[in-house]
Amino acid sequence: MVRATQGLLGRKLGMTQVFNEAGEWIPVTVLEVGPCPVVQKKTVEKDGYCALQLGFGTVKERRVNKPLRGHFARAGVKPVRWLREVPWDPQEAARVQVGEMLEVTLFQPGQRVDVIGRSRGKGFQGVIKRFGNRRGPMSHGSMYHRRVGTLGATAPQRVFPGKKMPGRTGGARVTALNLEVVRVDPEANLLLVRGSVPGPRGALVLVRRSVKEGRRSA
Repeated sequence: MVRATQGLLGRKLGMTQVFNEAGEWIPVTVLEVGPCPVVQKKTVEKDGYCALQLGFGTVKERRVNKPLRGHFARAGVKPVRWLREVPWDPQEAARVQVGEMLEVTLFQPGQRVDVIGRSRGKGFQGVIKRFGNRRGPMSHGSMYHRRVGTLGATAPQRVFPGKKMPGRTGGARVTALNLEVVRVDPEANLLLVRGSVPGPRGALVLVRRSVKEGRRSA
């Protein structure tokens, strides 16, 4: 179970490169993080866990249904495109009020963060692309090039669970752990982190204070 931490919503803008004071080249991913209005608070006493319901992005009010309009009006915030619950430390969440705007200044250069996103969807793929299986012989007449291969023993008359088969690839939740914050731009709401981040450009991401040291991805 992941311990409670602090986090904000944002979106991936792409990758670029920057240079530090020593002139070293650093590959970074540019994230637009915040501002995130606090729409609702979940408390341990009432809900059994502590989290903040944060919004991100802009949307026309006519594209929001009536229940959500009332939800936003109750919090005193404008409608947003994305609405997600983010686990927060109870002591830190107690200092935050509903309707408050959380900025990218929550993070500082040199800090370690985890970035959670959804990987690129690659559609339905065979076992060679999906799992890296070897192909069959390519000689003329083999008739067996990129197929699955044997499905296992014939005695049980069934396919064992866990057999690597063709199927949907990508589009899964991926967490890049322990990324270094290289630069913070409060005026443009930009956060530059060292390394790659899951998802395509424009994808929604969750940036949180790192909960695990010494690993880059999981």
